[in-house]
Amino acid sequence: MRFTENEMTQAMAGAAKSVLATRKDVRKQKLDVDEVWEQMTRWERFQVLDALGDQVLPVLVALPDVEVEPGTRPTFTDEQVRETVEAGVGDEVGRLQRTVLVRTRIALVKAALAAVPPRQDPDALIVPDHL
Repeated sequence: MRFTENEMTQAMAGAAKSVLATRKDVRKQKLDVDEVWEQMTRWERFQVLDALGDQVLPVLVALPDVEVEPGTRPTFTDEQVRETVEAGVGDEVGRLQRTVLVRTRIALVKAALAAVPPRQDPDALIVPDHL
């Protein structure tokens, strides 16, 4: 699937925020994940995104091509996501570890896809006169 740079950025931020939501301090204090994300330093955000990059980006790129109408988000079936994740997980790990890894990556990819903004119509973009 071909995502735009903005779509990939938003997808990765969505996956990162889903991970932040599992932190004990965020859960116990019922903090707003968006506020926690904004309060993090650029370095802290980079560390979270860097840790997720190897888990999420290859799957997003390997998803099958789908038609995306302007104003809508790309949608994939659970089966498409699962198959893509499983194809990227090697056989070097044991069966139990593989199962946990696949389920975790599926959850991360679904969180990333949920954060992808609606596709913009390229014909509707306004180009400045001075270009």
